[in-house]
Amino acid sequence: MRKYVNSHSGRLFSDRRWILPFYASLLVSIMLLLTAVFGLFSYPYSEDRVQFDIVSVAKLEDSNEYFVESDIKRTTEWNVVSGNEAPRLAYLISGTKGDSQRMMRVLQAVYHPRNQYILHLDLEAPPRERLDLTMTVKGDPTFREVENVRVMAQSNLVTYKGPTMIACTLQAIAIMLKESLEWDWFINLSASDYPLMTQDDLLHTFANLSRNLNFIEHNQIAGWKLFLVSSQQRSLGRQQRAKPIIVDPGLYLSKKSDLALTSQRRSLPTTFKLFTGSAWVMLTRSFVEYCIWGWDNFPRTILMYYTNFISSPEGYFHTVICNNQQFHNTAVSHDLHYIAWDNPPKQHPRTLSMKDFDKMVESGAPFARKFPKDDPVLDKIDKELLHRSAQFAPGAWCIGSPDDGGDPCSRLGDDSVFRPGPGAKRLQELLKILLSEEALSKQCS
Repeated sequence: MRKYVNSHSGRLFSDRRWILPFYASLLVSIMLLLTAVFGLFSYPYSEDRVQFDIVSVAKLEDSNEYFVESDIKRTTEWNVVSGNEAPRLAYLISGTKGDSQRMMRVLQAVYHPRNQYILHLDLEAPPRERLDLTMTVKGDPTFREVENVRVMAQSNLVTYKGPTMIACTLQAIAIMLKESLEWDWFINLSASDYPLMTQDDLLHTFANLSRNLNFIEHNQIAGWKLFLVSSQQRSLGRQQRAKPIIVDPGLYLSKKSDLALTSQRRSLPTTFKLFTGSAWVMLTRSFVEYCIWGWDNFPRTILMYYTNFISSPEGYFHTVICNNQQFHNTAVSHDLHYIAWDNPPKQHPRTLSMKDFDKMVESGAPFARKFPKDDPVLDKIDKELLHRSAQFAPGAWCIGSPDDGGDPCSRLGDDSVFRPGPGAKRLQELLKILLSEEALSKQCS
């Protein structure tokens, strides 16, 4: 009996071992509960204590403030006019085999020390031509002093109507964003383009505009436009593009070849609307930053879609901007170019000549295309519109002496001072039409 009692007492003593951990856990739990209730916690990155806030699920769903994308959007919202700071432009001038001299002529005609410039001579050009272009830029004393002209070291193969042109443009924009923080609009030109007014005219006029305006000629592809027969497709070019699937050999071959058209057709997109227009654009820095960063993934989605799309340069930016709530109201449907088309329009625009000079001037557009190499009309533009007798189209930044045939732009003055001429008045008249209430009511429609 005594043995039984001793054994039972030992078991009772052993069973009581859980009591101490139990009360310790209970005490810790009470302390944690009191801490949460009375707000004793403080955020790890703040010295001030804040009360614990319980956010309801309904409130979370109704607010965008809890998502990182909203913070990024706020950082890209620009003021209507950036103070009194004069605008700066970023140019991409592109060309192919045999275009290096034409590219230099375009560069000199649109040059201003306030702007940024990138030149891209595609992979079809021989290495010697690319080297000559690079050495010409490096050897120019003005370019060396200002350091605002770059030649892309990586040459890309660019296929006409293929996505390689968009890839090259996005690469140039990425370089501009990386190398320079001080520019407001991006403009793409080719060796076949030429200005119809001075940079002083252009910069003076855009100094009084909202820095949020994107000049991109656009219209929606919808309804009957998606189903034109092949004969109409050849004459109107832009319309029958949504269903065919193409492959651009420039994405994986080292020599240029035509686009490959597959026998398959794809269905039309239902998550976004398709837009098309001119490949020549003037886009805000905030919009092209969005295209590069793509924090909501939409620009990348559209880029992947347009990888197999005919004439993707005439649809990528247009579709992105018109399907984005933040930017669609900033799209002005004009490419700021004078372009002449046959009637009915063919696949390519007409080449411009002397007979088009008056219409070019009357258009009020700052640029025109496309010009044959060394056409006499370019000399007429230099003389009568740009007043260019030396290397650069002169502006208020040129303070050198023109005596004895000297180049007044050999000495640099204040690049924020402009001397606008008749070109500025023509552009202002054009912008009055483009920014009218009637014109803006048709944005992305």
